[in-house]
Amino acid sequence: MSESDTALGYEQARDELIEVVRKLEAGGTSLEDSLALWERGEELAKVCRHWLEGARARLDSALAAREAAEGAGGE
Repeated sequence: MSESDTALGYEQARDELIEVVRKLEAGGTSLEDSLALWERGEELAKVCRHWLEGARARLDSALAAREAAEGAGGE
């Protein structure tokens, strides 16, 4: 991932990825342009995956903390 990609928010990366897929599905682009779009799509998918993995880790951490607090409280 490039430095500019890591600065993208999840929604920005997702929206751009949707646009890349739309262009690829529409066809009519040269092989070179299609390859460039594919590569960009792969990078955007990595950005989205990074954000989702981070969100999942935060959720898991919050759930673990809640369970620990409930266990310590005797509930």
